[in-house]
Amino acid sequence: MDEERFNMSLRKFLKQVGVTSQREIETVVREGKAGGGKLKVRVVLTAEGTDLNHVVDGEIDLS
Repeated sequence: MDEERFNMSLRKFLKQVGVTSQREIETVVREGKAGGGKLKVRVVLTAEGTDLNHVVDGEIDLS
């Protein structure tokens, strides 16, 4: 495995996840669909053909 190529590909994927996730959350908040106070969020990471199932739960303060 070419480690440099892997790292670049991984960073590209994570950047895409971060940018698109932020955009989607901002849209929900802007459209008033998030309510008030805190927005509970969850990210589930899976990888096809593996047993990877990583869950990250969090809250975003909307106040």
